[in-house]
Amino acid sequence: MKHGFVKVAAATPDIRVADVEYNTEQICRLIDETAEEEAKVVVFPELCITGYTCGDLFTQDLLLENAKKGLQKIAIHTGNKDGIFFIGMPLAVDGELYNVAAAVNHGHILGFTTKTFLPNYGEFYEMRQFCAGPKEARMISFDGKMIPFGPQILFVAEEMQSLVIAAEICEDVWSTVPPSIQAAREGAVLIVNCSASDETIGKATYRKNLIEGQSARLLCGYIYANAGEGESTTDVVFGGHNIIAENGTTLAMGQRFVNNVIYTEIYKTSAQ
Repeated sequence: MKHGFVKVAAATPDIRVADVEYNTEQICRLIDETAEEEAKVVVFPELCITGYTCGDLFTQDLLLENAKKGLQKIAIHTGNKDGIFFIGMPLAVDGELYNVAAAVNHGHILGFTTKTFLPNYGEFYEMRQFCAGPKEARMISFDGKMIPFGPQILFVAEEMQSLVIAAEICEDVWSTVPPSIQAAREGAVLIVNCSASDETIGKATYRKNLIEGQSARLLCGYIYANAGEGESTTDVVFGGHNIIAENGTTLAMGQRFVNNVIYTEIYKTSAQ
């Protein structure tokens, strides 16, 4: 972090649907790569620990337990890494299943941001397996520790306290009232989005305009990490369309249909 600029990344790992061990290895590999590139904020896609397209496998306890173990392994892997990492995963809490973005830093799980808006139209049927996140954040027990769980959780960098980060998940930014609006009102200057947005005709342009528009509306940086080709195992196609925007301008955008990592630098105090 130099002169107020922070290097950030959006990363799409190779994944296999429901193969948590393989997916965890690939996520850790990209964590190493982004750490070597000195990225301080790294965002991975929605549900990437298990794969987004698991369907009714999300009802299997074995998959959910393996996802928790995968996150614990990833957390340990970040122990000597100087950065914060956002990873999508399913999380069962009090008998309900939630779609969350886990924030990990220096070996610790900092929080679970929940998905507020669940798509249930066209090719999407998330309400079949998941519950919408709660209206307010609270503390839950995970691996013997109390960890924040809910919407609009703010993450503040100790070494740069003007860098305030909040997460949302895929459909949240496509909704009429994205959670990032309230997060920005509460002080967030960088929004990250763990996403699994499929490809249809014209959607890439719409997606780019959407992310640019949200970063302009909020006067912030916006990191959008999208699921890639490993999810394309059923009747939908995912292209790994990663986008990083700031104040209405795209700073970096990945090539579609290639699992890659994009980097750029964002100014830490975009919001005024």
